[in-house]
Amino acid sequence: MKQESNYSLRILMVCLGNICRSPIADGLLRRKVKENNLNILVDSAGTAAYHIGKEPDSRMCSTAEQFGTNIKNLVARKFTINDFDDFDIIYAMDESNRQNILSLARNNSDRKKVRLILDELDSDSNLSVPDPYYGSLEDFKAVYELVEKVTSLIITKIKNGEIR
Repeated sequence: MKQESNYSLRILMVCLGNICRSPIADGLLRRKVKENNLNILVDSAGTAAYHIGKEPDSRMCSTAEQFGTNIKNLVARKFTINDFDDFDIIYAMDESNRQNILSLARNNSDRKKVRLILDELDSDSNLSVPDPYYGSLEDFKAVYELVEKVTSLIITKIKNGEIR
């Protein structure tokens, strides 16, 4: 999908199946973009095709809803090479998915767009957002809280001109 260029910034969140981590990162950042009246496009994708066309995991949807974020309208899709053209920043939720994205990069420009999302909290920490899929509801809540923290920092950095 070719994105409109009238956005000041285009951000893509990526995990494995696009039903837990990247949708919550997408939903939280979208909500904060709207609350701050920013002209930023946010989307999400997965590096695997397991859940294409499906809504996010029901456990992540209910966790998000508990905290006032609705992600039920999101639909899983697979990351494609075109995403390098359509987005300015591509946040991977973990190193494995970062490597999967980088394996599709066509050039250095593509590679420069790919970042680990938790590096925003601690530069070059190489920390991963844990995958809650096989975990408990507490694991989903922990992921929500972690992603809440990093997306708030991303908004602050965008407003301060540190992320462009």
